[in-house]
Amino acid sequence: GVLVECDASIKAIIVKIDSERNDIIVEDLDDEHLVIKETKLEELRQRLNQTLKTTLREAESSDSE
Repeated sequence: GVLVECDASIKAIIVKIDSERNDIIVEDLDDEHLVIKETKLEELRQRLNQTLKTTLREAESSDSE
């Protein structure tokens, strides 16, 4: 596995992504650390980026109203 260090908000998004198929996270260590499957690292990176882009777009559109 690969150790991932991130802030709690990003970790929450990763946990949500993993909850769909439970095939990414090997171990949830604490509020800022996860061990994930090395073979899923690139997929996770892409899905996380997509989720963040979508979230930012939604936040920007709600700010402009």
